[in-house]
Amino acid sequence: MNLFCLALLVLLGGSLVSLLLFKNRLVSVVGTGTTALGALLALWVAIPVLLTGMPQAYLKPWQVPGGAFALLLDPLAAFFVVPVALLSLFCAVYAGPYMGHGKPGGTCPMLGGHWFLFNLMVLAMLLVVTAANVVLFLVGWELMTIASFFLVAWDHHQVVVRKAAWLYLLAAHCGMVMLLALFLLAGTYSGGFNFSDFGRLTALEPLPATVLFLLALFGFGVKAGLFPVHIWLPDAHPVAPSHVSALMSGVLIKTGIYGILRVLSWLPAAPVWWGWLVCLLGAAGALYGIAMATQQRDIKRCLAYSTVENVGIIFLALGFSLALKAQGHDLIALFAGAGALLHLWNHALFKGVMFLGAGAVMHATGTRDMNQMGGLLRRMPIAGVLWIGGSLAIAALPPLNGLVSEWLIYFSLLGAGTLHSGLEALAPLLLFGALGVVGALAIVTFTRLIGICLLGQPRDPRSTDAHEAAPLMLMPMGVLLGGCLVIGLYPQGALALLAYPLAQVTGLAVSHQPEILVAPLGPWALLLLVMLVLLAAVLTWLRCSRPLVRGYTWGCGFRFPSPRMAYTAESYSEMTFRYLLPQALRPQVSGGKVRRLFPAPAQLDQQSTDPLLMRVFQPLFAYIALRCQHLRWLQQGCLQVYLCYIFIASMILMAWSFWAGGHG
Repeated sequence: MNLFCLALLVLLGGSLVSLLLFKNRLVSVVGTGTTALGALLALWVAIPVLLTGMPQAYLKPWQVPGGAFALLLDPLAAFFVVPVALLSLFCAVYAGPYMGHGKPGGTCPMLGGHWFLFNLMVLAMLLVVTAANVVLFLVGWELMTIASFFLVAWDHHQVVVRKAAWLYLLAAHCGMVMLLALFLLAGTYSGGFNFSDFGRLTALEPLPATVLFLLALFGFGVKAGLFPVHIWLPDAHPVAPSHVSALMSGVLIKTGIYGILRVLSWLPAAPVWWGWLVCLLGAAGALYGIAMATQQRDIKRCLAYSTVENVGIIFLALGFSLALKAQGHDLIALFAGAGALLHLWNHALFKGVMFLGAGAVMHATGTRDMNQMGGLLRRMPIAGVLWIGGSLAIAALPPLNGLVSEWLIYFSLLGAGTLHSGLEALAPLLLFGALGVVGALAIVTFTRLIGICLLGQPRDPRSTDAHEAAPLMLMPMGVLLGGCLVIGLYPQGALALLAYPLAQVTGLAVSHQPEILVAPLGPWALLLLVMLVLLAAVLTWLRCSRPLVRGYTWGCGFRFPSPRMAYTAESYSEMTFRYLLPQALRPQVSGGKVRRLFPAPAQLDQQSTDPLLMRVFQPLFAYIALRCQHLRWLQQGCLQVYLCYIFIASMILMAWSFWAGGHG
């Protein structure tokens, strides 16, 4: 653990040195180097814990009330350290050329501030998943929130960016209120604020245990992007720098999942309804997220809603595993839990590829609107191919990793459906069907994204002038996509690393896990790899040997097709949302009506906003703000009145402490 503490110190030192250098040209080198070194040190410590299952701890007393500087790197913490460290490393490498030219033709004048916040966010995420004390955990959690808030608001001169950042901060602190209540209650019940003291919570009665579970589910669920408290995510991810979006989508939201899993490890065995609640919220989030993703013309907003979908898939599998474990179906619960944990890693890999690819496209074109793109595959062949690979992975198509984790979830749902008969078998089969619908919509979403952005003809001069991304922007995308391919061809290698975290999450010993989850590399995987290499070689030979013939495609009778004849993002998915989605989720369409025999030019406009945010949360917050105005009389602006308030509050606290001590 001394090496892990050194990693934290390297990240802290890198953030402070970056702030001192500020506008110096060396700041990118320092920021990238310290992030990379800190991430590699953290990986060096975490991998042995995953392989052996032996936890490591660090304890140093301090004078801060509430415990000590206590770190614990057990298999569950190490499972989350790995994606945090890996994705932070590659995002830092990507950020150098990306932030060096924040806009096409321009430079970023405040790189020191960026690297200060970036290193601080990575440090805070590592601290959150290893803290073993409430005070240290909350310090890391708040530091992570503040650093990511300023990174989301990086381009703060735009009104939409400021609004998205404030919404994120508001949602994060609403979740923080629930976490404060959670830890205060947990500390009261257990008699201490070290995580080691919370083992006593296993003896809680059902009611207080349920209260702690619900506080954890929604308090951490806000950060995780759990439906329906995901409202900040679709606005914050698009406006942040692309490597920050990749880091937030890939790992920062996973700290919320970590918090829920950690709290579940302290509480009594989960009853069946806890699992079904988590499962149904996950299924609703998966359907809602991918339905909204099909409508977005902003490429990063589309990816943000896809994050809501994938988080929903993870929660669906986790909740189903909890429900099956409570019913005594340990083996199938193990498959559902393995699918959830593997999908968490998979999502970090392919969502990193997709957001970094979106950044490369934005860097080349200066826009996030896919209707202003087109023909980019010819101008950005390497980035385009990598983006296509990420789309195949995120759509769960072979031979990439998304298929493996979703197959495990499908397998558990089918297995549970065959265990029962009648109505008891209906629920898992309905979830199976819902997951199938999510997969179909995912294919629509990402064929739309790739087809509109990369294929066809440029729809805007900026797309015509697009250029290939820098090598240091392409390299992280290539390595992450390589990770997707490795897990897709050899999933047992990743599942072997998940054996001890899976045992900790499900409560089933490693020795009881089926051999299929940790089987060695079989001949079929090697054969598939050889076939893929041969296929790529044949396609390359055919492409180079055959003469290139140019001609016009069929343009409905027009000799010279123009970009106006191509599908737009809205028209591509029109049939999907018109005939499949309920009215509440459909976009708002205005204009476009043709009147009279010789009509004037008409323009069609389509807006897709988050229905929950616009129709539920915004009216609710407006109502609360209106009611709170009646309390303005408390703000007297007089020092004596405020001193009186403090005196009254102190007397109430003293009376309560005496009463609590007397009844103790």
